[in-house]
Amino acid sequence: MTVAISKSALKPKLLGYLRMVEHNKQSIIVTDRGRPVAQILPFQESKEGPLDELKGSILHYTDPMGPVGLEDWELKL
Repeated sequence: MTVAISKSALKPKLLGYLRMVEHNKQSIIVTDRGRPVAQILPFQESKEGPLDELKGSILHYTDPMGPVGLEDWELKL
């Protein structure tokens, strides 16, 4: 369940809303004149490092010093 709150209502009670996000694990949508402008989400610890997402993304890499993708370039005169 997501709670929507205006910026003006959020400012004086920010600490309470942050505690609500932490304990209830629900997000808050911050609005400005009824329009969503930001979202506060509960923090989730990641088990992967930043480079783990790239693992397996290189399919074939035989010559690191050779030209890359010459057949993909098109000469326009």
